[in-house]
Amino acid sequence: MKYLTGEKINFDWKVVSVTIVSTLLLMVDHYHKIFAYKYWDRILLYLVIPLLITVVFFRENPRDYGFSLGDWKLGLTYTVIGILLMAPIIYYLGHGDEVMKKYYERFLPGLPWTTFLDLFGWEFFFRGWILFAYSRKFGPEALWLHAVPFALAHIGKPEVETLSTIFGGFAFGWVAWRTRSFIYPFLIHWFIGTFIIIVAAGAI
Repeated sequence: MKYLTGEKINFDWKVVSVTIVSTLLLMVDHYHKIFAYKYWDRILLYLVIPLLITVVFFRENPRDYGFSLGDWKLGLTYTVIGILLMAPIIYYLGHGDEVMKKYYERFLPGLPWTTFLDLFGWEFFFRGWILFAYSRKFGPEALWLHAVPFALAHIGKPEVETLSTIFGGFAFGWVAWRTRSFIYPFLIHWFIGTFIIIVAAGAI
């Protein structure tokens, strides 16, 4: 309760900036379509703008926000393990599910490059920009904190997928944290995003 006594409050301006900007970018993505294809919107909103803010306003190297290969040996190990673990789960949950089929079959054309473009900026945004900005202030608590907006951004997708994202967000964040890179959670997420469309749409 000491913070209610008039004591001066000091904010970390970079944490505040990342929190406000990331929230606004998620809202813009939800309410507006900028380009003909939504994945180009997400490259702009979740990759280009955060990178520009990092370099121009924060005057920092994007590597400090996970924009690097990091520990690539560990990262590739986690990627292979993640794919092997998730493939049977996705097949079990998505195969023959009519709700998921109705939602995902429209995304079949253009795979896997559409999911690549859709998720590359998305993963830098969450597992790079937000996660590493928060980790400076909150340490490992950032793994859960960054997973909250990630989970909320999935509202509107099939329920079984959305309910899992708070845990999936944590897991992706843990991989990024351990490897110091967003690349490996991106690779895992790219596989998951592509495979779930193929399975749910009944393509296999």
